[in-house]
Amino acid sequence: AQPNGPSQRQLRVGEQLRHILVETLARGHFHDAFLLENASLVSVSEVRVSPDMKYATAYIVPLGGGDASAFLDALATNADVFQKEFARQIRMKFTPRIRFAEDDSFENAAKIDAILHNLPKGIES
Repeated sequence: AQPNGPSQRQLRVGEQLRHILVETLARGHFHDAFLLENASLVSVSEVRVSPDMKYATAYIVPLGGGDASAFLDALATNADVFQKEFARQIRMKFTPRIRFAEDDSFENAAKIDAILHNLPKGIES
């Protein structure tokens, strides 16, 4: 990992890729019935690009707290659709290969919140 976090370029490219993913999902140019039906039920929270710009991981959140595995499978199956859009819209020598993962940061924040909420309020004397 990088000591100072992602570079400005990584952040910029990640955000560009996120916009393209969101647009592509909204347009729905898929041959995938699941994605056509459910694209509006998934949010792309972040795209992180590797330091060498060869890989990008898109973090998704199913809206309404659904199961992410069906979305992850469908997105991975249709990764080529997104790759083509990246290649078309971004001027880079090599387009990062996209991977999809579930963004569990919201879930983790909720768990931490619940733990903090349930801590004893102090010792009664």
